[in-house]
Amino acid sequence: MQPFQIKTISEYHKALGIASPEHPQVSVISLDEFKPPVGNSRISVIFDFYIISLKRNLEGTIKYSYGQQRYDFDEGVMFFISPKQVFSFDADQNFRSSGWMLLVHPDLLWNSSLAKTIKQYEFFNYSVNEALFLSEKEDATIAGIVQLIKQEYHANIDKFSQGLIVAQIELLLQYCDRFYNRQFLTRKISSHQILNRVEDILAGYFNSNDLNKKGLPTVQFIAELLNLSPGYLSALLKSLTGQNTQQHIHGKLIEKAKEKLSGTDLSISEIAYELGFEHPPSFSKLFKSKTNFSPLEFRATFN
Repeated sequence: MQPFQIKTISEYHKALGIASPEHPQVSVISLDEFKPPVGNSRISVIFDFYIISLKRNLEGTIKYSYGQQRYDFDEGVMFFISPKQVFSFDADQNFRSSGWMLLVHPDLLWNSSLAKTIKQYEFFNYSVNEALFLSEKEDATIAGIVQLIKQEYHANIDKFSQGLIVAQIELLLQYCDRFYNRQFLTRKISSHQILNRVEDILAGYFNSNDLNKKGLPTVQFIAELLNLSPGYLSALLKSLTGQNTQQHIHGKLIEKAKEKLSGTDLSISEIAYELGFEHPPSFSKLFKSKTNFSPLEFRATFN
């Protein structure tokens, strides 16, 4: 079934059967007003605007998915949808929740710094099962900012309104970034289990013939094996080790290259091909960028 497309915030208000938004480009909806349709089939929607949502006190069951992930929420969570993502859900008859949804049309951000930087917030590309869980104190901080946004568009709109609303949205996103980093660190057991799995995957890949046959593993490849989104995996690894997924891949590559340079008589070209490079100069360039030595210079230190 083709997804429904909702282009404007006004259109979404109408679909939910609630009053028209006070501002055409930004709105806060109470989830007390949100009644997802109940049926035997999933409903898929594409929104042309950002949605930032916090759900608390869930009763019944609602299943959400975007991308290929699916998650049954059984407690309050915060999650993020960017324009053009396919978002699907179904709910049972007992579904109830509280909380809010902040709707932000990209046009609101026009000519602001956030228009350029919003894509840097990776959590808009996280899967549903990578939602943000807030403490009570964090929840209060976020709720306070959302209330300020609501108060601003409730007031008479003037030449300051857009800038103030955008500034509050940016502040909210910065706090969410901080809270995600806290979540990575406070869930140390599960986070370190993921780190260990990454190390195992890379070790297995680099010790097999996959490098020569398939080339270097991609971030997407590793993320899919772990059932995570690439952005979430990279952010988690960086919070634990200071290096993202791509840097971990390159680190393992340099480790294997050093082994071959110091322990074999293979030529630089032969080593490059064994490590999955079609063009040896690309290997030499990467090696030097990571070690400050060319492969030949590194090998010379063992003679």
